[in-house]
Amino acid sequence: MCEANVYLIDKDGCEILLLESVDKIVPTDEGLFLENIFSQRKTVKARIKEMALVEHRIILEE
Repeated sequence: MCEANVYLIDKDGCEILLLESVDKIVPTDEGLFLENIFSQRKTVKARIKEMALVEHRIILEE
């Protein structure tokens, strides 16, 4: 499988799980649009800090 869990680093440096099994990330004017294999969707104002696809992790920061 090619999905990854997406985490957001908060102001204190802690990772918060935003969405599991994400298979689509699209940059938009409002931020990043995330969609997972269960058709759950979120838009978050953040940028990609790190992608560790072998570990199935994507880290975002505001």
